[in-house]
Amino acid sequence: MIRLSHSDYLAIRAHAQVIEADLFGDKVLALGDGSFLKLFRRKRLLSSAAWHPYANRFADNARGLAALGIRSPEPVAVYRIRSIARDAVRYRPLAGSTLRQLVAAGAGPADLRYRLGRFVARLHQLGVYFRSLHLGNIVLTPAGELGLIDVADLRITRRPLHHHRRRRNMKHLLRIEADRAWLTADGTAAFRAGYAEGAGDTRIADAVVPT
Repeated sequence: MIRLSHSDYLAIRAHAQVIEADLFGDKVLALGDGSFLKLFRRKRLLSSAAWHPYANRFADNARGLAALGIRSPEPVAVYRIRSIARDAVRYRPLAGSTLRQLVAAGAGPADLRYRLGRFVARLHQLGVYFRSLHLGNIVLTPAGELGLIDVADLRITRRPLHHHRRRRNMKHLLRIEADRAWLTADGTAAFRAGYAEGAGDTRIADAVVPT
């Protein structure tokens, strides 16, 4: 983690475009070189973020996903900016559109639900548990691959996920009403078929994907 002085932060911030912000300040900045800067505020003094900051988690998880062949942002550097009480990760964004954007625009391939099911099953088979799994954090790249963004809240284990964790992750995916409406428009048939292929076993899909 690089300690970034306030003057260096202001130099980066000077020509940046604010992509996301809240009442506490900037959250995501688009920088002049095409990279992004995601800022994390430590919300509690006594928390896991004290020993494993979210900026480090983001970078570590992105590298872990890359090692598994899963597309995600490419980390460039991790910073500690004491002057604004923030940690930050600088990364090259994953090109493409989120599935939520595609669904809202009525775009995307006809078999997108099937491909999503296969992709989620692949994550689970590889031991990836992504707590922020929803259509806004899944990207379809120009090459037609699915990938993940905003990956700080993610864990990679050494073995396929157990069924109960898969079912819990499915609840995350179906939590937002608009996402759920699109995904279940055909009764989850296409998603279930894709999940069965990705898992290599229809019984796993039957146990995990709700009807």
